[in-house]
Amino acid sequence: MESFERARLDAYFAKIASQFAPTEWPTSFLVTHLLAERPGFVRAVAAMSRLRALLPKPKSINTTAQREIEQMIPCDTLSRELFTNAETALDYFEARAAGEPVILLDVGGYFAPTLAEVHSRFSGQLLGVVEDTENGHRRYADLDKLPCPVVSVARSPLKDPEDFLVGQSVVFSTEAVMRGRGDILHGRPALVIGFGKLGSSIARLLHAKGVQVTVHDIDPVRRTQALSQGFAVARDREGALRAAGLVLCATGALSLHGEDFPHLRNGAYVATVTSSEDELELSSLPDVYTRTMVGDHVTRYQTTGHYFYLANGGNAVNFLHGASVGPFIFLIQAEILAGIRMLTRTDLAPGLHEANADDRAAIAATWLSYFNR
Repeated sequence: MESFERARLDAYFAKIASQFAPTEWPTSFLVTHLLAERPGFVRAVAAMSRLRALLPKPKSINTTAQREIEQMIPCDTLSRELFTNAETALDYFEARAAGEPVILLDVGGYFAPTLAEVHSRFSGQLLGVVEDTENGHRRYADLDKLPCPVVSVARSPLKDPEDFLVGQSVVFSTEAVMRGRGDILHGRPALVIGFGKLGSSIARLLHAKGVQVTVHDIDPVRRTQALSQGFAVARDREGALRAAGLVLCATGALSLHGEDFPHLRNGAYVATVTSSEDELELSSLPDVYTRTMVGDHVTRYQTTGHYFYLANGGNAVNFLHGASVGPFIFLIQAEILAGIRMLTRTDLAPGLHEANADDRAAIAATWLSYFNR
């Protein structure tokens, strides 16, 4: 990032921080994709809270950004296991923030499994969670009873530009991986699993590139939307897998089970928009498949009479090329900062919440004044 770009970004976040200054000064823990532009957002979180630790998602760490962050705050190792055991989670928070009011800034529902235990047993006060993703939103929504407020930005209209552009970056990276092996998109019918904001963006760009696209979604409403936009809709999931030369998984949940992989067409490519642990049940893939690296970020799975290719180990393919969506990411990051203020007011009941329309409009107006140039 050029110096003038960094100065503009810091000025933007300073403005957001002044607009949404919290009523109390909370402690925070931040889970995030540590991409090249992320230090500006991290500095903004640290300007609005006592940021005790950054927990970067392990498959998306820019080493230059990490070195910069480590000069400011600790970067701890993130794993699902860290917060799936109540004792481990409590030990972590007690070591970092005993007796303090804490806000958890999450990407993907990492804190959900032990949220109730941490809320009831932590020596401080768990004020709540801000969640960034649809997958994480679902993890919190699936809990029997939320013990504290969870502010979700996953379905915010300010996230729509990011979701659209992420879909475009997924197609770019998938094509780049294929071309690295001498393959191309054209001539390969594509199956897009999931027709939400990301999946629909992927389908539209593939169609614009002249690729034949079929959509599969468990939601009948989304299937009608896909049909209305000119896409074929799979009637038979197994048949759709057998016909596709490219399968793009965009559900934010489990797209392919172990028994699905043998139905893939020989030589098909599989790519995803999120981590392999969320989209693919690779652990249940039959043991008869051997795994061989056959190119940069391409693994061939092969058994007698059958083979397919997996991009980036099943993790988000667009992270191979930085996953950049430009300054549009700063819209939803600002709403996350607004979520910090919402939780410090302590007037939210336990349950899922969203920012209000006035706050979103204020964020958009501020963003336009800095980036619409």
